[in-house]
Amino acid sequence: MSLNQWFEKGLTADQYITEMTVNQKEMTLILEKFSLSDAEKERLAPFKEKGLKAIVLTEDWCGDALLNNPVLLKIAAEIGMEVRFVLRDQNLELMDQYLTNGTSRAIPIFIFIDKDGKEQAVWGPRAKQIQEIVDRERGQLPSQDDPEFKEKQMALYKRLKDSYVEDASLWHIVAESIIDRLAEQSK
Repeated sequence: MSLNQWFEKGLTADQYITEMTVNQKEMTLILEKFSLSDAEKERLAPFKEKGLKAIVLTEDWCGDALLNNPVLLKIAAEIGMEVRFVLRDQNLELMDQYLTNGTSRAIPIFIFIDKDGKEQAVWGPRAKQIQEIVDRERGQLPSQDDPEFKEKQMALYKRLKDSYVEDASLWHIVAESIIDRLAEQSK
């Protein structure tokens, strides 16, 4: 299938959010509270006339998606970009074209396309600074064969999720990262 066909197959934001069974409250909270800064809006201005569309490979249980998807939706609203959500686990044919490090089905992945369906940029699954936080936290976990590993891993996921919902500075880190990717590809 072409990227335009994947886009057409995807769910609108309203459909995706309505159908969420995990993280709906958290994602909606970020969507309601987050606003782009004036500087971010200024950086996005050149993209208003580009007619970009975005395909979001995602799943509602994903902590990174609950952080990144609402930020993307604010960017989309600012530049008049249509967004469609494609569920990773039901669409591995597309997902496997956008593996992280060539091996991982990490999400979300944002595929930006033009009106003709030509790929313009790809972003995800995390902003570099967020990845550094995750890597640092994971580095403090005991080894996987440690009896406490699972419990400590779950506590880490909860801390990360809480920070994603509560720390507005992270929202702007994600916005800047997405804007940087769009700017890199439009040079």
